[in-house]
Amino acid sequence: MSTLPRSETVPTPAGDARVTWHEARRARAVLAVSHGAGGGIEARDLRALAAALPSRGITVALVEQPWRVAGKKVAPAPRTLDAGWTALWPALTRPGLPVVAGGRSAGARVACRTAQALGAHAVLALSFPLHPPGKPEKSRAEELTEVGLPTLVVQGGRDPFGRPEEFPSPLPAGTELVEVAYGDHGFAVPKKAGTTQDEALAALTEAVARWLERITG
Repeated sequence: MSTLPRSETVPTPAGDARVTWHEARRARAVLAVSHGAGGGIEARDLRALAAALPSRGITVALVEQPWRVAGKKVAPAPRTLDAGWTALWPALTRPGLPVVAGGRSAGARVACRTAQALGAHAVLALSFPLHPPGKPEKSRAEELTEVGLPTLVVQGGRDPFGRPEEFPSPLPAGTELVEVAYGDHGFAVPKKAGTTQDEALAALTEAVARWLERITG
């Protein structure tokens, strides 16, 4: 069971952030997920998780970074993103539950860089941008491999920022990689794919839900 979403504004040194809570009635953990550099919490994967997980005992907190709340079109430097996320972390821990830090794309990088210092329970990385499109030599794998916490990476099979087979092998102990077949960086699947968009998102949410069940009991 879940309740109606509610939003709160959280001041940070980078400006006001906004958290939209999709609360489970008997929550055992909070999944806090932020958006990427090219969009907001309306992303299809974030919406799907917010719809699916509360009924399975996970409260989902969709986090809008200050630059997005302010209506800016370009994300600031990583250091500013990390500072905003760090400043709003106390609001995410207020329910007194384990918090899984997560995000998609640039938001995943923020979660990876800050999770251990913030005391996160684990990390969920959606569409981790392993490298800029067409530039595999500019790898960001170190951000992922040095998390030091249980980590789930969910990656589209045709993501130009890093296909599943491009990730380091083996990944560190405790890090898992799940592929969403035919998905691009936003987990969109082409009409000619052997699966529908709804099926792709269902596969994503089910993989995340099962992983959360394992790591949160």
